[in-house]
Amino acid sequence: MTTRALAIVAAYLVGSVPFSFLVARAFGVRDVRRVGSGNVGATNVLRSAGKAAGALAFLFDTGKGAAAALAAAALVPGDAALPAIVAVAAVVGHMYPVWLRFQGGKGVATGLGAFAPLAPAATLGALLAFALVAAATRYVSLGSIAGALSLAALAWALAGPGPVAFAAALTAALVVCRHRSNLRRILGGSERRAGAARE
Repeated sequence: MTTRALAIVAAYLVGSVPFSFLVARAFGVRDVRRVGSGNVGATNVLRSAGKAAGALAFLFDTGKGAAAALAAAALVPGDAALPAIVAVAAVVGHMYPVWLRFQGGKGVATGLGAFAPLAPAATLGALLAFALVAAATRYVSLGSIAGALSLAALAWALAGPGPVAFAAALTAALVVCRHRSNLRRILGGSERRAGAARE
């Protein structure tokens, strides 16, 4: 197996490390897949295990994306495609982790970390879009979708077509796909808003 292929497999495995699951368990939630939204991500950890746990889960999930992209860039300097492919692999790993029988999260924090070193301006714009939409609607899921789509659009607008732009577009498509159930709940009026009291 070539160095590039090994890097992609390693990125998937790093992305697969279920930090949100592990953090929630450390804070007393035995299986975060069985509480709240059932999502293995920082938002569900926040709601089920508290703010400190949610913050830790977010940092770890963001960090593994950044670590994968930075490691790929250092491994094969000058290769623009490999870090972009690795970024997607890390996100896929988070969404479909081998360690949790492919039941993972929605890839937002991991994608944020993975693209921050590859497209910093686009990532900052995506964060702003997330914050504005989430604040205006109080739907974290809708903010996440807006952020992912903004990342793809800004990566293309700021740098033109290239590996990072295509990887950002693929990641955005994956994030939107993983939020299908949230979109159905929003349309049906049953999606939980940020700050809403538990039922």
